[in-house]
Amino acid sequence: GIAASFDVELVHAIGRIVGTEARALGYTNVYAPILDLPRDPRWGRCSECYSEDPFLTAACGVAMTSSMQAAGVGSTLKHFAVYGTPNGGRDGGARTDPQVTWRDVQSLHLFPFREVIRRAKPVGVMASYNDYDGVPVEGSRRFLTDILRGEYGFDGYVVSDSGAVEDIHRKHRVASSEKEAVFEAVMAGLNVRTNFTMPDRFVSPLRQLVHEGRIPMDTLDDRVRDILRVKFRLGLFDQPYVEDPTSAVRVVHSSAHMDLATRAARESIVLLKNEKRALPLSKTLKRILVTGPLADYNDAWRDRYGPQRVDFVTPLEGIRRKLGDACEVVYEKGCDVVDARYPASDVYREAPTKAAAAMIQSAVDVAKDVDAIIVVLGEDGEISREDRSRISLDLPGNQGDLLRALHATGRSITLVLSSGRPLSVAWADDHIPAILEMWFSNEPGGDALADVLFGDVNPSGKLPITFPRSVGQIPMAFPVRPAAQAHDGGQVQGPLYPFGHGLSYTRFTYEGLEIAPSRATSDAEIRVRCNVKNVGDRAGDEIVQLYIRDDYSSVTTFEKSLRGFVRVSLGAGESRSVEFTLRATDLALYDRGGNWVVEPGRFTVWLGASSNNLPLSGGFEIVTDPG
Repeated sequence: GIAASFDVELVHAIGRIVGTEARALGYTNVYAPILDLPRDPRWGRCSECYSEDPFLTAACGVAMTSSMQAAGVGSTLKHFAVYGTPNGGRDGGARTDPQVTWRDVQSLHLFPFREVIRRAKPVGVMASYNDYDGVPVEGSRRFLTDILRGEYGFDGYVVSDSGAVEDIHRKHRVASSEKEAVFEAVMAGLNVRTNFTMPDRFVSPLRQLVHEGRIPMDTLDDRVRDILRVKFRLGLFDQPYVEDPTSAVRVVHSSAHMDLATRAARESIVLLKNEKRALPLSKTLKRILVTGPLADYNDAWRDRYGPQRVDFVTPLEGIRRKLGDACEVVYEKGCDVVDARYPASDVYREAPTKAAAAMIQSAVDVAKDVDAIIVVLGEDGEISREDRSRISLDLPGNQGDLLRALHATGRSITLVLSSGRPLSVAWADDHIPAILEMWFSNEPGGDALADVLFGDVNPSGKLPITFPRSVGQIPMAFPVRPAAQAHDGGQVQGPLYPFGHGLSYTRFTYEGLEIAPSRATSDAEIRVRCNVKNVGDRAGDEIVQLYIRDDYSSVTTFEKSLRGFVRVSLGAGESRSVEFTLRATDLALYDRGGNWVVEPGRFTVWLGASSNNLPLSGGFEIVTDPG
């Protein structure tokens, strides 16, 4: 959810905290950031990623990597490469050959890695355990040496994903033994092997291969040299230990760090719908029902790779702390996150059991005598995580039944989604006046939600990933090729909520587009400027987004591509000029000859509030001779 803030400065500050706290605890390397693009929202690891869009992912990745390493902790990028688009969104053992064209590999999946490696200089890269075009990435010299080191200039270490070296033999079956798998991986460019088994399973065959002369000593020296270079960069030969073991008590969870966590939670909340200004809610309400399986579920946002002792502020706790004794806040769970049949219930639904129906009825009975209902629905870390992909994007279990039953009471409802992936909530969009997405939030997440619900904070988040109306619309990730979502007979078209979408309690207007120069050579800088004005009655932040299109080119390019964004804070009635700079790297395409080039021709530019709300448009021309 952090990429929903579209705030690179915030991500940079988070990275600095991650690095500072990790270093205080004795860590010298962190397996982050994850630069995979979750192009299929059914995938269980969506919650770990920044965005389906390569530009936004790269911007967040550069900020996180550079700030972590500035704090003295190494950054290891994950997962190289083409890992975020498994077949059917399925994870784990089903992950083979992602069936992505080489052009999309270059234009989408490798883009964040290229940008982060060149701009932030990470010390490590984790190789993924999928294959590409029949060749396991762990054993691919093309990926691990030619591209990573040859093209991108990477000079750190390459570590395997857990068990991925063995998978060359046991899953991909391109090596007849684990010894042959070790040979493939080391010769491809692997430096370090990871698995939850004894190191001897890697070290012994490696020794044999060196003794037999199949792996030259020069190659082994190169692999070790990469690791030693990283240790020198991190200062581990000078100081391998924690300098002040007591510093962790002062640093970890410091008040300044928790203040930033609150800011991150606030900025990441996305207002998806706000019909007739249903939000913010009034603090003068006398009785509110807070319901739903995620309303008071302390472990819902816990990650299997994160700390296990975390004191989250739940939505219920945050709302009660916000309103105090002035309002009676009543709680009913309403239903569980999943039903007894899950995951089979994702295939087809059945009526709730007698016990489940009784839980729903208890919530309905209370709902009949309240001023407003806040229902918190979605997923937890047990159904949205690694090895927990889904075949549906609907609200799981009996959550949809609860929502419809509450709607039937006629009371005012605010739906809060807490999820690790986009959910198909088309029925809710048709029937519920106010919908928020808070993602898998952090420790003060419940307080941040209450701030937004009751108007102390104006929501400003934007969607870093597309919300489809139905799972049947997949693939629908941004960016898309021209006409990829064109009308086709009587089918339902378009996303429920497009990439970049996010509303505010105020309104913004865009005007005064300027593009200069209008004609330029490919190595020139193009400056794009506009004025943004807050025409509402309260202060708010707007995320100004810039998109471009290569109008005619030698290969089919995307309908529009994100190439800039900036967060602007404006008081009521205030306006500000916003400027972007486009460079050759923003305009380049991967041509038929496999080269990155900027082709002559006209480019269209849009500025606006989302990929589908772009009030300003203009263009410029790239020429071979500016005269």
